Amino acid sequence: MDATGLLVFLLVGAAAGWIAGNLMRGGGFGLVGNIVVGIIGAFLGSWLLGLLKISIGTGLLNALVTSVIGAVVLLFLVGLLKKA
Repeated sequence: MDATGLLVFLLVGAAAGWIAGNLMRGGGFGLVGNIVVGIIGAFLGSWLLGLLKISIGTGLLNALVTSVIGAVVLLFLVGLLKKA
């Protein structure tokens, strides 16, 4: 992965984490927290949408939407674990 690819990867992760944080909690988690939530969400979203055989477009929009879906699921699960 070159420097541009890494930068895009981190920016998509940060954006996805921020969007998911605003949807689920009402605020973001800071830059590093947003990136971590977004990256984990990208893996989770890809896995979940792959199981369901759902494809959401191509390119950057697909990566962002998939990451946001995964990050929202991740934050939901973390919220359930915190309550337990």
